[in-house]
Amino acid sequence: METYHRNMIRRWVLSLHKTVRKYFGEAVVVTQELDDIVSSPIIKDTIINNADCKILLDQRKYINKFDSVQSLLGLTDKERSQILSINMANHPGRKYKEVFFSLGGTQSAVYATEVSLEEYYTYTTEESEKMELFALAEKLDGNLELAIKRLAESKRNPQSSTT
Repeated sequence: METYHRNMIRRWVLSLHKTVRKYFGEAVVVTQELDDIVSSPIIKDTIINNADCKILLDQRKYINKFDSVQSLLGLTDKERSQILSINMANHPGRKYKEVFFSLGGTQSAVYATEVSLEEYYTYTTEESEKMELFALAEKLDGNLELAIKRLAESKRNPQSSTT
């Protein structure tokens, strides 16, 4: 029964992508694990073959098997170099991440994405930063929004720290 459901989902994904493309739309697939896509030949072929735009974040964890990633995604050697350069030489005083864009296999570039400190502290997954934020929120009667504002301000102006 489980195989039956998987096959139905695979066929549905294939149909969805074909229908969206037929009407000049774009289906978007987001995953943190490339294996989510490549584990199914139907999904892999549907998604990869119909992906004119590829957006990749830091791929260092795949560096030892990047040949297969490059082959799977149809990346050029230039694109491979761009991807493997992501976040390798970031400015230490700024909080930003780099992202790779490839458009139709004809244009590609790495861009820095930088958000305000308030946005950064709202979404950070760094444990030490979350702990600092939650400790400050506790001092402010659980007001997380105010804690984010104060923490961001204290990082912008360390000499007039309010934490």
